[in-house]
Parts: sequence; structure tokens; C-alpha cells
Amino acid sequence: MTELTFLDIVTLERRQDAAALDRGALERAARTAPAVRSLSASLRAARERGRRGVIAEVKRVSPALGTLSAIADPATLARTYAAAGAAAISVLTEPRHWGGSFEDLTSVRAAVQVPVLCKDVIVDPRQVLAARAAGADAVLLIGEALDDATLTELLILTAALGMEALVEAHETEAFRRVLATGARIVGVNARDLRHPETLDRQRIELLSALVGPERILVAESGIGSVGDAERLPSRVDALLVGTALVTASDPAPLLRALAAVPVAARR
Repeated sequence: MTELTFLDIVTLERRQDAAALDRGALERAARTAPAVRSLSASLRAARERGRRGVIAEVKRVSPALGTLSAIADPATLARTYAAAGAAAISVLTEPRHWGGSFEDLTSVRAAVQVPVLCKDVIVDPRQVLAARAAGADAVLLIGEALDDATLTELLILTAALGMEALVEAHETEAFRRVLATGARIVGVNARDLRHPETLDRQRIELLSALVGPERILVAESGIGSVGDAERLPSRVDALLVGTALVTASDPAPLLRALAAVPVAARR
């Protein structure tokens, strides 16, 4: 029998969690959620200014590193991020392995004016509805966690709700599948979620060459310093940074420095 990977385990857990959700109630709640803010517009605006947009993350736990920060007040942290120049805020909502919740997302969304990304292992439409009901402007979808039919279904639902999706992958085959969906915002995760202890910063260099100019490309994981940001391929439009920010005594200086790293404006 093939041993389950970390991603397999979380996928099974989140599928079970989603089965307990009331889709009708979530659909009603989603209709009353705050108006959507555009993640793509925020990231493009940063690039047009000759900077990469920084998606600053609120997360308490890393599957690879363990507990990172208690974060008693996610809203205060999010306001710090926004004031320091974050183009968007990512909020973990997966509870077991990242220590997140939809309550965190709701509090962050009420505290800032920049777009808010729901970051989770999303495998069921009810999770997308729950994210919208909590106020999310965008959701993360993981290529390795989804077959083509489910990925397409979730993208269609996301669009129908007026939201956007950041669709990521680590593996080349999964990233090609992501691109085949026509997703507008795509990400390369340097961390292999099948085996979270594995971090390969060369993935962004390898996979960025596959991304056409019509898409927004986000580099994820392994970015902990200005030097890391400066070494990214020029094709990268945005960064998603979590661990380095939540473990800093004051995340604002690092965030301001990351947001100030110059890159050629897109033509």
C-alpha cells in the first residue's frame, strides 16, 4: 500500500470537514458578504510602479517548522502589514496543521482595505462558499490536491462569486495542468506540500519560463530576505511571504524592504 503524503492526509481531512457544511446556508451567507476587492488589480498596480506586490501572510503554524507565532490578534497584524505596503493579505484558514480559522479571515477582512486571500487546502465547493461568506476576495487552489474536473469546477464557482483564484503548484506536471485551466493568477510554491520539509527555491526559476505575459505569477515560500526577493526571476510579479514576517519582532521593516525591491515594469 502506498503511504499517504502530508498533502494526501490534509486533503482527506478537508474533504471530511467540507461534507459537514451546509451548502445552502453558505450560499445565502456568501450573497451578503462584502463587495469583492480585486487581487489581480492590486498586484498589477504594484508591478506597474516597478515593484512586486507582496502578499503578506497571517499564519501561526508551519507544517515544516512547527509553531511560528501565537498571533492573538490577526486584525492588528494585518493592519501592520497593510500600513507597511502589503498589496494583499493571505490568511490561513486550515485549523489542524496551520492553526487558522475563518474567524481569523473575517477579522482581517474587516480591518484592512487591501484584498484578502483565503489560504487553505480547498477540495470542495463548500469551502469556496465558506471563504466568500467570511469575506475572502480570493482563494488559493493547489494543483497537486485537485484533479482537472474539480479544479475547473472550483474555478468556475470562484468566478461566479466574483472572486479570483491564485492557483499554485510545485511539480512541473501539476503546474502545466494549472496553466491549462487558463487561470489568470498562478503561483509556484518552492515548498513541496507532499513533503513539507522539502524546499526547492529553483522551482520558480524552472517553471516561470512556462508562464505567458497575460498571467500574474506569484512566487511562494522560501522568501525570507531582500536578497531572496532580488534573486527571483524578473518574470515574477508578486511574492507571498509568511514565515519571515510572523517570526519577526516587527514585520513592518522587512515588509517595507520587500515591497521596495525594484523590478522592471510590465509592458
